[in-house]
Amino acid sequence: MFVQSVKFIEAHGGNTTNISVYGQESTPSTYRLAKMNLAIRGISHNLGKEAVSTFTNDQHKDLKVDFIMANPPFNLKKWREADELTSDPRWSGNATPPESNANYAWILHMLSKLNTTDGIAGFLLANGALGADAEEIKIRKQLILNDKVEAIIVLPREMFYSTDISVTLWILNNNKKACTRNGRQLRDRQNEVLFVDLRTWDQNVYEKSFVLFSPEQIADIKRIYNGFQAIDRTEKYEKPELYRAVKLAEIEKNNYSLVPSQYIEFIDHDLEIDHEAEMARIQGDLKELIKREKLSQNQLANAFKNLGYAID
Repeated sequence: MFVQSVKFIEAHGGNTTNISVYGQESTPSTYRLAKMNLAIRGISHNLGKEAVSTFTNDQHKDLKVDFIMANPPFNLKKWREADELTSDPRWSGNATPPESNANYAWILHMLSKLNTTDGIAGFLLANGALGADAEEIKIRKQLILNDKVEAIIVLPREMFYSTDISVTLWILNNNKKACTRNGRQLRDRQNEVLFVDLRTWDQNVYEKSFVLFSPEQIADIKRIYNGFQAIDRTEKYEKPELYRAVKLAEIEKNNYSLVPSQYIEFIDHDLEIDHEAEMARIQGDLKELIKREKLSQNQLANAFKNLGYAID
């Protein structure tokens, strides 16, 4: 992701010397590989002094960054001992993430590193982090009430080598302020979340089974996201079975769930069927099937009769 970020900046005419990359990795081989990849491309970086756990040995304690991208381990268990890290400053103002699952520990860790004025984070998590959970709902509720969640985008299955499940792209934004032009407020994007469901965008397959978004699909996703952020869009921002912008009041009614299917309209295509015409077609097919079956039975009976056997 670091290398692709630099390629993205270059493709858009940016100056790559104006960025610095920070990260941390607990697996020694991955840590060495990441440092090598960045070094040979001349990318300024700081991955810490050694390969250690982000949770138990944070090597960037005072770091504040403008952008975060991450693909942390899904549903990581036993990431801390029962009494360890319970009062860590990264959970400040929130409940301590449960030891049984590190999903919300990753979220709070990343949020603690964001520039408080305009930092943005994009990261992947298992879909289970979206719904109700007795231990996690307190943290999710606080994230929503603090207006940190900007977009929830559910991706198709088979997009990653490491798992075949559908996963979610979260976007946290520390600057969801009301949009203004010439001092006049045009639209308030605060206390509003964009939900996007891309699970059916799985037509572009490579290497026999893996799904890859096409350039056209990526452009469409960008238009949906930028349209949500636009200062002159209408109050309702939605397209059935694809996306919808939802206000805080509705999310509260759904017990602070971030499951897109609870907010995006899904059309019952059965209602589009002409049932009278369909039943007439089925009736005609059934009559033809019965006619053919009787013909086959008669042909079989005659065949046995010609062999000298009678079938009553």
